[in-house]
Amino acid sequence: MSKLRVHALAMSLDGYVAGPNQDLENGLGVGGERLHEWVFETRTWHEMSGQPGGTTGVDDDFMARGFDGIGATARYGFADNYKTVDGNLTVGKDWGSGSLFVSYAYAWHDNILNGQRDYATADHSGRGGTDFRITGCSPGNITSGEGINFALPGLVPNTVNRCEPGDYSDLYPREERHSVFAGLTQDLSESISFSATAYWSRRDTTTLTQQPASSGIITALNPYFRPLGILPFQTVSFSFADVFGDNFKTRSRFESYGVTPALAIKLGGGWQLRAESNLGRSYNVVRQHTINTSAVSLALAGMTRATALNPYDLSATNPAVLATILDFENYGEAIQEMAQNRVILDGSVATIAGGDIRLAIGAEYYYENLDSRISQDRRNVFTNAIGSFSSRDVKSLFGEVLVPLVSSSNGSPGLRGLQISGSVRYDDYSDVGGTTNPKVGLNYKPFDDLTIRGNYGTSFHAPSLADTVSVADSRAQIFPYSPFRPPNSNPANFARPMIVLAGGNPALRPETADTWSAGFDWVPSGIRGLKVSATYWNIRFTDAINVPPITQPVLFTDPNYASYYKLTPTLAEAQAAVGDLIVTGAPNLQSLYLGNPASWPYIILDGRRRNLGQVHTDGIDFDLAYNRPTGFGAINASFAGTYTLSRKTSGYVGGPFSDNLKNGVGRFTFVATLGGKIGDFIAQARLNHRGGYPILGDTTQSRVSAFDTVDLFLAYDLGKVMKDTMLTVNVDNVLDQDPPYLNSLTGYTNGGTLGRMVSFGIRTKF
Repeated sequence: MSKLRVHALAMSLDGYVAGPNQDLENGLGVGGERLHEWVFETRTWHEMSGQPGGTTGVDDDFMARGFDGIGATARYGFADNYKTVDGNLTVGKDWGSGSLFVSYAYAWHDNILNGQRDYATADHSGRGGTDFRITGCSPGNITSGEGINFALPGLVPNTVNRCEPGDYSDLYPREERHSVFAGLTQDLSESISFSATAYWSRRDTTTLTQQPASSGIITALNPYFRPLGILPFQTVSFSFADVFGDNFKTRSRFESYGVTPALAIKLGGGWQLRAESNLGRSYNVVRQHTINTSAVSLALAGMTRATALNPYDLSATNPAVLATILDFENYGEAIQEMAQNRVILDGSVATIAGGDIRLAIGAEYYYENLDSRISQDRRNVFTNAIGSFSSRDVKSLFGEVLVPLVSSSNGSPGLRGLQISGSVRYDDYSDVGGTTNPKVGLNYKPFDDLTIRGNYGTSFHAPSLADTVSVADSRAQIFPYSPFRPPNSNPANFARPMIVLAGGNPALRPETADTWSAGFDWVPSGIRGLKVSATYWNIRFTDAINVPPITQPVLFTDPNYASYYKLTPTLAEAQAAVGDLIVTGAPNLQSLYLGNPASWPYIILDGRRRNLGQVHTDGIDFDLAYNRPTGFGAINASFAGTYTLSRKTSGYVGGPFSDNLKNGVGRFTFVATLGGKIGDFIAQARLNHRGGYPILGDTTQSRVSAFDTVDLFLAYDLGKVMKDTMLTVNVDNVLDQDPPYLNSLTGYTNGGTLGRMVSFGIRTKF
């Protein structure tokens, strides 16, 4: 498998690709570096392990060929209402012609509730914003047939109970990880070498979700009915927190394992044949405990005390009725298998004045399948489970040539180096057809200190099986409230239900792109330790696969997204939009259209993955670094980031473009560091900056602020008293900055943080 990272589209398009490696296969160094805008990497241990942020806890310094000994790391960290521990133990042996190592890593961290962070709030009335608190509380609210609200328990007319919708839900869930990684290398002869890596990883996550708000209609047929007006029915809104607790647990497990053997054969004359395989399997299961909404509706309609729900005093309800409501879960599991085999032949085809002309050709076969199942029923009951199985295979041919026209051996002033490269790859997908993608690159050195480079290429990305035919996450989710609404809409619409369509989309088409870049690397010989790099990148993306921004105000202010929501849908419109999707959060769609029309669904949001038309974007990446030994130790500084010059999107190919930088997208991101070494002591400070951006359509807020955090790293080398041992201290978000405010249900955007977190660590080798 491979990973697709699009630098300029990282906010919306970053993700894994369940497909073959589509970049250059041999590492000849086309254009001096891989094409900047698109980085396709062979799926690594970090990715296959399933760890967030691409980290397993396995120490890379202990994984290189030739590691001999025992290495260990340990770390403990804490923040407000939060703890984390992780460690790694690696054992390796090098016997000259080969080496072997085995590494085990463990990591655990606590959870953080939204209510434990001030910025994760729904009530923004104190800042001139909207109060997104809900009325499905404990105690709850009763609305008479005449539309008069009565807050429980007092039932005083025109009163209302409001509560935070997420105080008891996790901002950051609890997680435990185990990982094992092993590597073997062995020279079988002077010309044949073998290598293999194997991995196993398991991640268990426990997520707390707040007791869901419930609502429905109660009539005079319910024996608990309390008349509050002339009409014999009421709308009730409440939470089961008093009888079931403040939250439910969702437990998920991701487990994966695989092996990647490789054989390299030197053929003579500078030629080499490599055969590589990658075999893997992963298993994922999610069990979300929640309430049975169908049972709630039936109990509200119950006509005896043995079968009815008492929404005025839930604890007075028959325990058997409550047990039926409580015995429910959303269940999903998926098994994915993959096999990748590749053969590559590379070597020198001729020698010219600038050096060897190198050629690489190869072939690859890739296969994957996905077997998924979902169920919404009583716990451990799968009678009505829905499953799907899908598979794909890809046959590929690729080639690359590198021509060194000028090098140090034949260079002249103003022309110290010139390399031209080209590659082409053909992929034949069993489900989406064939595609051919060329790339060309140029390296030019006017003098030894400076390299000027450029690249042009096309790219192709087929949608993953999970994004298309899998049923694993396809559903129509009903929420009792509508927090995502056009800015400045009637606040009363917040109390109406919301329908969200989620999951994959069988109609997805492949993504394609034309990309080019130009840049330079300057290492001035007269300034020791300085390196300056900059790259201009330009992407023209077609049929970009992404989820519409249903939680952001831009959904309603950018006409490109107008087709992804429908206000005040009729029952017929809701049924047409939902189709044959499973409905969760309500017994059925019809149950949403009972009682007063003012309480019918306010909005349908289509949050399924889509081909979101075109993205045209360009910008500049830069990296300025200075590392210099001194009489007392060393100093280092760096400044690296991305400045987006433009980003325009259209909702469909050929449609009008919107300027994202004027609505919802930041322009400038950078990381600046300053550090040094004095004797055995090391220190470094880092400033992380995410630029702010304007937003349209909300009269209470016109701009989201920038987000700046400062991190600090300290280390002390104990080598004088304990060989190869170092103590470390990390302080993330030293100033305890909150992420920027957004007038929305979550209350924040443009970055996240656990708050000020301090970690103590030790690293040793023996």
